[in-house]
Amino acid sequence: MSDRTPLLSVRDLHVHFAVRGDSALPWAPRRALKAVNGVSLDVYPGETLGIVGESGCGKSTLARALLNLVPAHSGEITWMGEQMRGASPAAWQNLRRDAQMIFQDPLASLNPRMNVAQIVAEPLRTHEPQLSRDEVTARVKAMLGRVGLSEAQMYRYPHEFSGGQCQRIGIARALILRPRLVVCDEPVSALDVSIQAQIINLLQDLQKEMQLSLIFIAHDLAVVRHISQRVLVMYLGRTMEIADKHALYANPRHPYTQALQSAVPIPDPRLERSKTIQLLQGDIPSPISPPSGCVFRTRCPKAFDRCPKEVPPLIDVDPESRAACWLYA
Repeated sequence: MSDRTPLLSVRDLHVHFAVRGDSALPWAPRRALKAVNGVSLDVYPGETLGIVGESGCGKSTLARALLNLVPAHSGEITWMGEQMRGASPAAWQNLRRDAQMIFQDPLASLNPRMNVAQIVAEPLRTHEPQLSRDEVTARVKAMLGRVGLSEAQMYRYPHEFSGGQCQRIGIARALILRPRLVVCDEPVSALDVSIQAQIINLLQDLQKEMQLSLIFIAHDLAVVRHISQRVLVMYLGRTMEIADKHALYANPRHPYTQALQSAVPIPDPRLERSKTIQLLQGDIPSPISPPSGCVFRTRCPKAFDRCPKEVPPLIDVDPESRAACWLYA
C-alpha cells in the first residue's frame, strides 16, 4: 500500500502522564508514565488496521490521542495531509466530523438522560445545525434502521437496552455524519461471543457500504484476524510488529507476537491438544520504569546481550512484515 496516500499518518507519537509512582504521599515527586512511547502508523482509505496487545499496553490511550481526546506529548498526527499536532480546537472539531469513535463500554458511553433519538442526533446538531427537525428525525430513523434498531425504539433510554443494542446505538451515533474514519476501541470485548460476531459483521457491512476506514482495537487476535487487513502489535507503549494479516498469522516474526498467536484457540480439538503454547514468564513491567533497550526483553525467551543496550527500530523483515527485534538486524 506504499503507493497510496494515507488518510491518517502518525509518526513517533508519545503520550505521557505525570504520576506519583509507588508513593501515595502528596509531596512525592511526579514521574512520567509513558503510555504510548514512539508509535508510528498509517491508515489508508477503505482499510481496517487492527491493533492488538495485552491490557495496559497503551492501545486505548493511542486511540484517544489520535482524536485529541487525550493530549499527545510529542510526535506528528497528519490527517489528509494536514498536520494536527498543535492545531486549534476548531481544526480538531472539523476533523471529528470525518473521524469518529466507538467506545469499549456500550452503556457507559451513552448519556443516560438522553433517549436514543437525542443521542444519535447529537452530532447532527453540532456539525449540521442548519438541518430542520424533520430532516434530523429522518436521518436518525434511517441510521437506526441500518444498524438493526426499529423506529419504535427511538424514544427509549439506554438502560432499557441490552449491551449489544447499546453498542448498535453507539455505532449509529458514530456513523450519522458519514465519517471517513472510525476508531473502534475494543467495541466487542464487553459482549457475548454470539453478539460479538453480529457487531463485527455489522461493522464490515457498514464499512463496504459507506467506504469507511477503521482502526479496530482488541486484545483478541482471532477477532482482529476476522476484520483487519493489517495488524499492529503493541507492548508497553511500543510497536512490536506491524504486518499484513496473512503474513502475521501464518508466520509471526516478533517473539511477543509468536506468544500471542500460540494462545489463540484452534477450533479442531486434536490440533488444540497438540499445539505448543509459549507461556511468557513474569509480569508486564511498569510503564513508569520500563526496561532499558527492548521493553519486551525481560519476558522474551530469545533475548541476548544486545537487547538491554539499544531500543530496536522497526526492521523490514520481508515485504509484508516489520518487527522491532534485534534478531532481524
